[in-house]
Amino acid sequence: MKNQLKQLILENRNSLTKDEIIEKSRQIEERLFNFNKYKESKAIMFYVSINSEVHTHEMIQKALLDKRVIVPKVVHHEIEPSIVLDFDSLIPSGKFGILEPIEAMKIAYKNIDLVLVPGIAFDKQGHRIGYGFGYYDKFLAKVPKAIKIGLAYDFQIIDDVPKEEHDVPVDFIVTEKRIIECEK
Repeated sequence: MKNQLKQLILENRNSLTKDEIIEKSRQIEERLFNFNKYKESKAIMFYVSINSEVHTHEMIQKALLDKRVIVPKVVHHEIEPSIVLDFDSLIPSGKFGILEPIEAMKIAYKNIDLVLVPGIAFDKQGHRIGYGFGYYDKFLAKVPKAIKIGLAYDFQIIDDVPKEEHDVPVDFIVTEKRIIECEK
């Protein structure tokens, strides 16, 4: 069931045009940047979007003006948070070609205020379906005090995500239409 759900939502997401992705992402950015949890955070970890994900490249560039920006660098199948000073210093890496820093500029986990989390589907309890590699669940377990926010298109919000013991839910989900405070 989880795989069928994943497939269905990915098909919907991949059917978005580039213009739809940019417009919905701009609306999500506006909601996020005006959200108090974001405004109050100093060190924010962004994911660097690929394909039809909520587009984060412009968000990262804008955040660099007044926030400490962190992005994932995958090292030995684990996410290592790395400070970014300039978006143009990121290069395609790994088997998916996701933009990453050439070398990790480490930051202590406890110094990360907020983590933006990608996903294929989310429910209102904050559970998510990711890509199935477990990178984010392992990482999120290491930053229990950080606020966790999923970025998603509104159609990615479903009634119930199948849960597993190691899953770490997000606290909020920001879509182009709303901010959802997840029910714990």
